[in-house]
Amino acid sequence: MRPMTSPGKTLLALTIAAAFGGFAATAIHDSLETPAQAAPATSITVPAIAALPTAVEGQELPSLAPMLQRVLPAVVSVHSEQRVRINNPFANDPLFRRMFPNIPQEQINQSLGSGVIVDAARGLVLTNHHVIEGADAVSVTLSDGRTMKAQFVGSDPDTDVALMRIKATGLTAIPLADSSRLRVGDFVVAVGNPFGIGQTVTSGIVSAVGRTGLQGLGFQNFIQTDASINPGNSGGALVNLRGELVGINTASFNPQGSMAGNIGLGFAIPSNLAGDVMRQLASTGEVHRGSLGIDTQDVDARIASSLHLEQPSGAVVTRVYPGSAGAAAGLQPGDVIVGANGQAIGNREALHNFEGLQGVGTRVTLDLRRAGKPVELAASLREQARSVEGAMLDPRLAGATFTELPERLRQAGVDGVLVQHVSPGSRAAGNGLQDGDVVIAANSGRFDDLPGFRLGFSNRHGAGQPLQLVLRIVRGNMQGDLPMQ
Repeated sequence: MRPMTSPGKTLLALTIAAAFGGFAATAIHDSLETPAQAAPATSITVPAIAALPTAVEGQELPSLAPMLQRVLPAVVSVHSEQRVRINNPFANDPLFRRMFPNIPQEQINQSLGSGVIVDAARGLVLTNHHVIEGADAVSVTLSDGRTMKAQFVGSDPDTDVALMRIKATGLTAIPLADSSRLRVGDFVVAVGNPFGIGQTVTSGIVSAVGRTGLQGLGFQNFIQTDASINPGNSGGALVNLRGELVGINTASFNPQGSMAGNIGLGFAIPSNLAGDVMRQLASTGEVHRGSLGIDTQDVDARIASSLHLEQPSGAVVTRVYPGSAGAAAGLQPGDVIVGANGQAIGNREALHNFEGLQGVGTRVTLDLRRAGKPVELAASLREQARSVEGAMLDPRLAGATFTELPERLRQAGVDGVLVQHVSPGSRAAGNGLQDGDVVIAANSGRFDDLPGFRLGFSNRHGAGQPLQLVLRIVRGNMQGDLPMQ
């Protein structure tokens, strides 16, 4: 591999302070070590204080207690453990190992989060993907104190939803509400395990619905709330006043970091989206998404002028892949998509986010501008291949598996494909490819994603295979060109 240079694209730093369940829960105990000292008994007379009335003019005072009595048993604490190898620079020295034979070679990282029981009969528990990501073992503690191991069912990093299963009797589940009926101003209650101190309830209102554009959080259609969501609340429940699940708490926004506390900007995954992901994970263990099968780019002022558009807004189609949903619907290069199912599409990223939230077979009505005139097309989304074996593209790539980039990298402005796995001893391994490499360019043709990567090889084979194949890759924080022999 040639010497690497600094990457052309710098991944944007996240300003989303996650309520992300992975944090060491020891600091809270340190702050509680000193017990309160008992004061000596005195003969001070305590004045009588009138109790709050239970009713005013015959009307009972409002309370969330009856609703929470049904909800709290369904919200659990999630404890995960991950074994991490310690990078000891002396570990490979035989003399050092002989002198210090008991030096640990690994440590166990522990983290805390929350979860929601959504199916009592099957013991299904929803949580965030980031709560259990990379965990070697996960356990769940119920509100009654019982703790048990959790079985991993499946997860979807791009929506940050994960599904677990526990074996226990006497479970309570929260029914899922129709989150599409939420309105700004509706009262909501967040339940979780912030900072590992135990089950905690906070309340607020819905501040916004359909929130998008948050860096590093995958496909987005968030409920925004001012109910406090702090570290450890991740995966917990956001419920309405009927005790129905309207969202899965996932993150809070604080420019000073997640440990700085809540400032009233919390985000939850809508129950409709979480429920759809849950049903797919429970059925197959993975999520299948629909796609139009097109490439697009943002409409700038120059493109808007050339296409006779009133304003620079929308996603202009630059390529329609053969056999795709877009091709079947009649989409053409040069079409500008400005709306989908009544939702405004302001740019390429908005269209990508819309597609990522749709299932295979979803019917979509597209609002277009073609030669400056409004056109409406109907499409039925089809599934695109999510990975491809290198041997199918070129013999020099045999042994490598390529897949779509994680959504967090796409949001950071990275285009290309991910090298998911390279088999040891394979031709791809001999050529220097490694697991986790990101291929951002190749002399086989221009591409932005996996369909474009595949098409570049198809076009090349039709015109005759070149003698040399070079991949431009990003590995860690370095970039370089890798010739395939």
